[in-house]
Amino acid sequence: MKPKTKREIWVYIDLRNERLFGLSLNVLARAYELNRSVSGTIIAIVIGSLTNSATETTTETPAIPANEAADRCLSHGANRVFIFENPNLTVPRTDIYASVVSDAVESRTPLLVLFPLTEFGRDLASRTARLSNAGLIADCVDLTMKNGRIVASCPSWGGEILANITYREDFHKTGFATVQPQGIQPVNSSGNPGTTERIPVERVAIPEGIELISSTYEREERKKLEEAEIVVAGGAGLATADAFGMVRDLAAALGGEVGATRPPVLQHWIKEDRLIGQTGKTIHPKILISVGTSGAIQYTAGITDSKTIVAINRDPKAPIFQIADIGITTDASTFLPVFTSKVRQTAMRSLTDTLYERKGADEEKISGFGEKLLKLRESHGWSRESLAQATGQSPEFIKQFEKNEISPSVSFLLRLSRAFNVDPGTFLHESEKAMIRDQRAQQFVKRTENYSYKTLTPGTENEHLRSFMITIESKQAHKPVAYKHEGEEYIYVMEGDLELTLGGKVHKLKQHESIHFNSETPHKLKSLSDKATRCLVVLYTP
Repeated sequence: MKPKTKREIWVYIDLRNERLFGLSLNVLARAYELNRSVSGTIIAIVIGSLTNSATETTTETPAIPANEAADRCLSHGANRVFIFENPNLTVPRTDIYASVVSDAVESRTPLLVLFPLTEFGRDLASRTARLSNAGLIADCVDLTMKNGRIVASCPSWGGEILANITYREDFHKTGFATVQPQGIQPVNSSGNPGTTERIPVERVAIPEGIELISSTYEREERKKLEEAEIVVAGGAGLATADAFGMVRDLAAALGGEVGATRPPVLQHWIKEDRLIGQTGKTIHPKILISVGTSGAIQYTAGITDSKTIVAINRDPKAPIFQIADIGITTDASTFLPVFTSKVRQTAMRSLTDTLYERKGADEEKISGFGEKLLKLRESHGWSRESLAQATGQSPEFIKQFEKNEISPSVSFLLRLSRAFNVDPGTFLHESEKAMIRDQRAQQFVKRTENYSYKTLTPGTENEHLRSFMITIESKQAHKPVAYKHEGEEYIYVMEGDLELTLGGKVHKLKQHESIHFNSETPHKLKSLSDKATRCLVVLYTP
């Protein structure tokens, strides 16, 4: 025990969202275990503003209010809670928070200060330790007291071994540590005395030369790794961050979740909460695809409940093959792109089958298209807005598709496949391709039958690129039967003045002016001239 420090273990509590707060409670549980040997006081450290109102740089506030956080900490192992308050502490910044914590440490001299092992926690811990001129032990998976000294177990040699690390024997200052929050759950224990102390911070040092441009709070995770039915996990064998990105692509294509062994986590290729194994998550998916993982016990301890394990590794002697149901000996960087492409094609084929089933059956009985589209979108991490932009639709239309309120057109299916990098030719049957060609020809005729036109590319009804000349009589509106159609359109005004209403917005074009737009957007033309308006139209359809 350090003679100049108090028997206090401090734990920094991250309020930014529920997930990060939960990780902080896990670290609080680790402190609770350590305190059985220390017999001291566990204090939760909460930092915020007096009003908890947002600054000009953000319109959001922390997901966990300080008062609520304090109450929850006191019911999960903390004896006391310190809330440090100042109007300049609203937006979490490690450079500002570090000075607050270091000042408090200097005046109160706790034995140990623990931080959750997150990006923010790492940065805050290192800054605070430097300002305090104190020692920092990083990436701790366990903390114990041996012979009156704090001993931390930390992964070393790429996670292959655990090294025991302690503070220097003649070091009598507060110790700092970042703690792995996985592998432990919050404790249900009411603190004694269970009090909260609000501590106004009189002065907050704002570092010069650093400007906060913007701040947004992290969106909550869609699904927990432990609950996923499909998991794709990557290991050190992937070698680079780009290669690990192929694991993400495959997981998205399968509608699964991404996991990792310790080396990718240490390389910052993926977040801490995606770690699988003894010091991370224990998973039980229906299918686990393990890529570039050797099969060390630290990892396999977390995957033994998987129903089916598929191992991909270039080393045929890798231990992972001993527990795998299916083993593939190959170079992942060569295999994964091909495999992912096939998975995407299968997914689009499934959507296509559902679409054609809907057209020939009772729509109340068949509602699979919307569910499949929703799952596909969410697995890729796309918002409705981003998918709408990629497919030339509005977010409202995407929402209607997903709720099975409307049936999508074939053209939407084609654009959807391209949005997910799938060539329609790889999953459409020949009969479906022929049907699409026939529909395209019929729409071409239907679109042009109500106004004067002259085709400039005769016999190209089934081609991707066509051009024609249209003539609109003076002051008359041109209103095609089909208000919108697939593809892209280019209009060049040869003679006269043209009014183009595009998605509710009016564009006025004079002679020799042109415009290019997505033909799926509802549009209509009108002549503004005292004489007929003539336009050259070039149409591209996928």
